Amino acid sequence: MSKEVKLSQKEKEKVDLLNEVLSEVSKVIVGQSKMVKSLILGLLTRGHILLEGVPGLAKTLSVKTLAKTIQAKFSRIQFTPDLLPADLTGTRIYNARTGTFSISFGPIFANIILADEINRAPAKVQSALLEAMQEKQVTIGDKTFQLEEPFIVLATQNPIETEGTYPLPEAQVDRFLMKILIDYPSKEEEIEIINKMTTGKEIEVKTILKPKDILEMREIVDEIYVDEKIKHYVTDIVFATRKPEEYKLQLSHIIDFGCSPRASINLILAAKANAFLNGNGYVSPDDIKEVIFDVLRHRLILSYEAEAEEIKPDDVIKQILNKIKVP
Repeated sequence: MSKEVKLSQKEKEKVDLLNEVLSEVSKVIVGQSKMVKSLILGLLTRGHILLEGVPGLAKTLSVKTLAKTIQAKFSRIQFTPDLLPADLTGTRIYNARTGTFSISFGPIFANIILADEINRAPAKVQSALLEAMQEKQVTIGDKTFQLEEPFIVLATQNPIETEGTYPLPEAQVDRFLMKILIDYPSKEEEIEIINKMTTGKEIEVKTILKPKDILEMREIVDEIYVDEKIKHYVTDIVFATRKPEEYKLQLSHIIDFGCSPRASINLILAAKANAFLNGNGYVSPDDIKEVIFDVLRHRLILSYEAEAEEIKPDDVIKQILNKIKVP
């Protein structure tokens, strides 16, 4: 299918470091390995991640634990309906004695941002966050400040509460590389969680990575080989969400809006990072299949008819995957 490109010994050592990060995080987090892996894919691709799940599924704890394994600046911002853009970005402070303004920087000036319950903040705050996510810069007054790399927003939202929430606009949701749906743990995992979390002792995790390591890994991921056949496979999948009838799929009444070109870009980026994490120098169809649901589910806008029939984006993606020929 595609030419096999091997990672060098030095590159494999970087993969080993990432596996160390995964094992450090698993000391604290039980049964959410897919979520933690997705957070790492975000770091490797400069992509932001949206975590959705009911309260108590360790979303916040996972992000905080991952941040501890990286020697990077971490900020947790609790989003509330009374939050102001200045609470996020910072503000200008007037000094009456000198008659000058100074800048007080907000919590957005960090490497890893945990935006807790992002859908609780009003539109102005969300647009301030959007500028930071998209442009990697923040405007305070008449000055614009670049954010230091690596910069990643890991946002959480609770799907069951609607009171006092502001649904994220489609344009903002599309800015997230992935939307991860987090489910309940199994019975065995829950017992393990009880054993870990009821001792009263904090579980220590080691710092494995420096920001420099992440930037070096990003350069390796950028060079991961993607065959033309894989690119065609991805564009066929994305085009099938826009013009399903051309692919003999009866989905036109279910899909209101298909995925944007950002879906194709992010699908390739996430697959490249996934290949690297698996120790490969090239993207295979399996890499696409591993990340496709997380990359596409929040970009597909389904009709009221689909909602009435309780059809989810994942069901539509599954149908498309079954139809499109694998290279």
